[in-house]
Amino acid sequence: MGDTRTRRPRADAQRNRDSILAAADEAFREQGTGASLEGIARRAGVAIGTLYGHFPNRRALSAGLLRERHTALFELGDELPGRNRPLDALAEWMGAVAVHAAAYRGLAALLMESLDDEASELHQACAQMAAVTGALLAAARAAGTVRADVTGADVHALMNAAAWMREQVPAEQAEHLLDMLVDGLRPGRDSGS
Repeated sequence: MGDTRTRRPRADAQRNRDSILAAADEAFREQGTGASLEGIARRAGVAIGTLYGHFPNRRALSAGLLRERHTALFELGDELPGRNRPLDALAEWMGAVAVHAAAYRGLAALLMESLDDEASELHQACAQMAAVTGALLAAARAAGTVRADVTGADVHALMNAAAWMREQVPAEQAEHLLDMLVDGLRPGRDSGS
């Protein structure tokens, strides 16, 4: 009879996986998400086949690196409506997503590319980010604190721009620029009417 319970990975397999993730984190911090997978395998002390055995592609490797960060981000998204006014909650979310997407140079673009790969873990995370964004935007719109013409796609584009800015300028300036972006969401701005 076969055992249908999920087995824990062997200790050496878990060590290899942990080494790959640590090496990928270092390489992505130094070189961005386009870092050589072969270089990551060398840095981890494993064969490239071992890396691919754990992470079949760059998106899977990135998802493995981001799993804990995604969990923390989504916990924040769940907490925000209860602790902030609607526009403040949306602004804090936008800032948190921008920081998250700027963890590695090129990550924001990789996350955007994952939208086409519905089977990927990154796609699922992006869908969850979109759901949180949509709920926070709807609450801000219902409270009358966001222009009526602002869409979820607009907010996503602004969050990606804010993540890109974090890669280009000092953190203090990036925060200031995000405040300016959020200010543009407020009613009373020219909305084309």
